[in-house]
Amino acid sequence: AELEAPQAVADALRPETLAEALASAGPVLEGLAYCVGSIPLKPLARLAEADFLDAFRLNALGAAQAVQAAQKALARAEGGASVVLFSSIAARQGFANHAAIAAAKGAVEGLVVALGAELAPAIRVNAIAPSLMRTGIAAPLTGNTAMAEAIAKLHPLPRLGQAEDAAGLAAFLLSAEAAWISGQVIGVDGGRASLRSKG
Repeated sequence: AELEAPQAVADALRPETLAEALASAGPVLEGLAYCVGSIPLKPLARLAEADFLDAFRLNALGAAQAVQAAQKALARAEGGASVVLFSSIAARQGFANHAAIAAAKGAVEGLVVALGAELAPAIRVNAIAPSLMRTGIAAPLTGNTAMAEAIAKLHPLPRLGQAEDAAGLAAFLLSAEAAWISGQVIGVDGGRASLRSKG
Protein backbone atom coordinates (compact mmCIF):
# COMPACT_ATOMS: atom_id res chain seq x y z
CA ALA A 1 0.00 0.00 0.00
CA GLU A 2 1.23 3.48 -0.80
CA LEU A 3 0.14 6.79 0.61
CA GLU A 4 0.81 10.15 -0.96
CA ALA A 5 2.40 11.58 2.14
CA PRO A 6 5.60 13.29 3.22
CA GLN A 7 8.22 11.07 4.77
CA ALA A 8 10.70 12.07 7.42
CA VAL A 9 13.70 10.11 8.65
CA ALA A 10 14.77 10.33 12.26
CA ASP A 11 16.63 8.41 14.93
CA ALA A 12 13.92 6.97 17.17
CA LEU A 13 16.36 6.91 20.08
CA ARG A 14 17.00 10.66 19.86
CA PRO A 15 13.79 12.63 20.58
CA GLU A 16 15.22 15.88 19.21
CA THR A 17 15.62 14.34 15.76
CA LEU A 18 12.00 13.14 15.89
CA ALA A 19 10.81 16.69 16.54
CA GLU A 20 12.99 18.08 13.74
CA ALA A 21 11.85 15.45 11.25
CA LEU A 22 8.17 15.92 12.06
CA ALA A 23 8.51 19.70 11.82
CA SER A 24 9.87 19.27 8.30
CA ALA A 25 6.61 17.53 7.32
CA GLY A 26 4.67 20.75 7.83
CA PRO A 27 2.38 22.40 10.41
CA VAL A 28 -0.52 19.95 9.85
CA LEU A 29 -0.34 16.17 9.98
CA GLU A 30 -3.27 13.91 9.19
CA GLY A 31 -1.50 10.75 10.28
CA LEU A 32 1.55 9.29 11.95
CA ALA A 33 2.82 5.72 11.63
CA TYR A 34 5.53 4.73 14.10
CA CYS A 35 6.72 1.43 12.72
CA VAL A 36 10.09 0.70 14.26
CA GLY A 37 10.85 -2.60 15.87
CA SER A 38 13.43 -5.00 17.19
CA ILE A 39 13.67 -8.73 17.80
CA PRO A 40 15.96 -9.21 20.81
CA LEU A 41 15.53 -12.95 21.37
CA LYS A 42 17.32 -14.35 24.41
CA PRO A 43 16.43 -16.69 27.25
CA LEU A 44 15.60 -14.92 30.49
CA ALA A 45 18.83 -16.10 32.12
CA ARG A 46 20.86 -14.23 29.48
CA LEU A 47 18.85 -11.00 29.43
CA ALA A 48 20.55 -8.00 30.97
CA GLU A 49 18.82 -4.88 32.23
CA ALA A 50 20.08 -3.12 29.11
CA ASP A 51 18.19 -5.58 26.87
CA PHE A 52 14.89 -4.68 28.53
CA LEU A 53 15.64 -0.97 28.55
CA ASP A 54 16.75 -0.88 24.92
CA ALA A 55 13.61 -2.69 23.76
CA PHE A 56 11.40 -0.41 25.84
CA ARG A 57 13.20 2.74 24.73
CA LEU A 58 12.88 1.94 21.02
CA ASN A 59 9.39 0.47 20.96
CA ALA A 60 7.37 2.13 23.73
CA LEU A 61 9.17 5.29 24.81
CA GLY A 62 10.02 6.12 21.20
CA ALA A 63 6.36 5.74 20.22
CA ALA A 64 5.24 8.03 23.04
CA GLN A 65 7.84 10.63 22.12
CA ALA A 66 6.90 10.50 18.44
CA VAL A 67 3.25 11.16 19.31
CA GLN A 68 4.31 13.96 21.68
CA ALA A 69 6.35 15.58 18.93
CA ALA A 70 3.50 15.29 16.42
CA GLN A 71 0.57 16.05 18.74
CA LYS A 72 0.05 19.71 17.87
CA ALA A 73 0.31 19.12 14.12
CA LEU A 74 -2.06 16.15 14.34
CA ALA A 75 -4.59 18.16 16.35
CA ARG A 76 -4.71 20.76 13.55
CA ALA A 77 -5.98 18.24 10.98
CA GLU A 78 -9.50 19.00 9.82
CA GLY A 79 -11.70 15.98 10.32
CA GLY A 80 -9.31 14.39 12.79
CA ALA A 81 -5.99 12.59 12.58
CA SER A 82 -4.76 9.06 13.09
CA VAL A 83 -1.78 7.42 14.77
CA VAL A 84 -0.71 3.85 14.02
CA LEU A 85 1.77 2.13 16.32
CA PHE A 86 3.21 -1.36 16.02
CA SER A 87 2.91 -4.08 18.63
CA SER A 88 3.61 -7.79 18.11
CA ILE A 89 1.92 -11.14 18.43
CA ALA A 90 4.44 -11.69 21.25
CA ALA A 91 2.57 -9.20 23.46
CA ARG A 92 -0.46 -11.50 23.53
CA GLN A 93 0.86 -15.00 22.99
CA GLY A 94 3.72 -16.42 25.00
CA PHE A 95 6.89 -17.47 23.21
CA ALA A 96 10.13 -18.61 24.82
CA ASN A 97 13.03 -16.15 24.56
CA HIS A 98 10.70 -13.18 23.91
CA ALA A 99 10.56 -11.62 27.39
CA ALA A 100 12.22 -8.30 26.49
CA ILE A 101 10.26 -7.65 23.30
CA ALA A 102 6.98 -8.94 24.74
CA ALA A 103 7.27 -6.54 27.67
CA ALA A 104 8.09 -3.61 25.37
CA LYS A 105 5.27 -4.36 22.94
CA GLY A 106 2.86 -4.87 25.84
CA ALA A 107 3.72 -1.32 26.85
CA VAL A 108 2.90 -0.17 23.30
CA GLU A 109 -0.55 -1.74 23.65
CA GLY A 110 -1.01 0.15 26.92
CA LEU A 111 -0.12 3.36 25.09
CA VAL A 112 -2.75 2.67 22.45
CA VAL A 113 -5.62 2.67 24.92
CA ALA A 114 -4.22 5.45 27.13
CA LEU A 115 -3.46 7.81 24.25
CA GLY A 116 -6.61 6.82 22.41
CA ALA A 117 -8.62 8.00 25.42
CA GLU A 118 -6.55 11.10 26.08
CA LEU A 119 -6.34 12.40 22.52
CA ALA A 120 -9.94 11.68 21.45
CA PRO A 121 -11.83 12.94 19.56
CA ALA A 122 -9.22 14.81 17.53
CA ILE A 123 -6.70 11.98 17.20
CA ARG A 124 -7.39 8.27 16.82
CA VAL A 125 -4.76 5.78 18.06
CA ASN A 126 -4.52 2.14 16.99
CA ALA A 127 -1.85 -0.52 16.64
CA ILE A 128 -1.01 -3.41 14.38
CA ALA A 129 0.31 -6.63 15.94
CA PRO A 130 2.09 -8.71 13.30
CA SER A 131 3.49 -12.20 13.51
CA LEU A 132 6.84 -12.97 11.90
CA MET A 133 7.24 -11.16 8.59
CA ARG A 134 9.76 -11.31 5.80
CA THR A 135 11.47 -8.01 6.52
CA GLY A 136 15.07 -6.98 6.97
CA ILE A 137 14.82 -7.01 10.73
CA ALA A 138 13.66 -10.65 10.68
CA ALA A 139 16.31 -11.83 8.21
CA PRO A 140 18.23 -13.86 10.83
CA LEU A 141 15.08 -16.00 11.24
CA THR A 142 13.57 -15.92 7.76
CA GLY A 143 16.92 -16.34 6.00
CA ASN A 144 17.08 -19.93 7.22
CA THR A 145 14.77 -21.73 4.79
CA ALA A 146 14.02 -24.69 7.04
CA MET A 147 13.31 -22.45 10.02
CA ALA A 148 11.13 -20.10 7.97
CA GLU A 149 9.10 -22.97 6.56
CA ALA A 150 8.62 -24.50 10.01
CA ILE A 151 7.42 -21.19 11.47
CA ALA A 152 5.13 -20.58 8.50
CA LYS A 153 3.39 -23.91 9.14
CA LEU A 154 2.49 -22.78 12.68
CA HIS A 155 0.05 -20.26 11.19
CA PRO A 156 -3.50 -21.32 10.22
CA LEU A 157 -2.82 -19.36 7.02
CA PRO A 158 0.51 -21.13 6.51
CA ARG A 159 2.98 -18.57 5.32
CA LEU A 160 5.07 -15.77 6.77
CA GLY A 161 3.80 -12.23 6.57
CA GLN A 162 4.92 -9.69 4.01
CA ALA A 163 5.40 -5.99 4.69
CA GLU A 164 2.43 -5.35 2.39
CA ASP A 165 0.15 -7.27 4.76
CA ALA A 166 0.73 -4.74 7.52
CA ALA A 167 1.02 -1.76 5.17
CA GLY A 168 -2.46 -2.30 3.78
CA LEU A 169 -3.99 -2.25 7.26
CA ALA A 170 -1.90 0.76 8.27
CA ALA A 171 -3.10 2.67 5.19
CA PHE A 172 -6.69 1.85 6.11
CA LEU A 173 -6.27 2.90 9.76
CA LEU A 174 -4.69 6.17 8.68
CA SER A 175 -7.52 6.90 6.26
CA ALA A 176 -10.91 8.53 6.75
CA GLU A 177 -12.50 5.12 6.14
CA ALA A 178 -11.39 4.16 9.66
CA ALA A 179 -12.78 7.32 11.23
CA TRP A 180 -14.71 5.40 13.92
CA ILE A 181 -11.90 3.06 14.96
CA SER A 182 -9.67 3.92 17.91
CA GLY A 183 -8.02 2.16 20.82
CA GLN A 184 -7.67 -1.12 18.90
CA VAL A 185 -4.80 -3.57 18.51
CA ILE A 186 -5.38 -5.56 15.33
CA GLY A 187 -3.47 -8.71 14.54
CA VAL A 188 -1.90 -9.31 11.14
CA ASP A 189 -0.68 -12.77 11.96
CA GLY A 190 -2.19 -15.39 9.68
CA GLY A 191 -4.58 -16.26 12.47
CA ARG A 192 -1.83 -17.48 14.78
CA ALA A 193 -2.81 -15.53 17.90
CA SER A 194 -6.44 -16.62 17.93
CA LEU A 195 -6.93 -19.73 15.79
CA ARG A 196 -5.89 -23.33 16.17
CA SER A 197 -6.46 -25.23 12.95
CA LYS A 198 -4.91 -28.53 14.07
CA GLY A 199 -5.17 -30.65 17.20
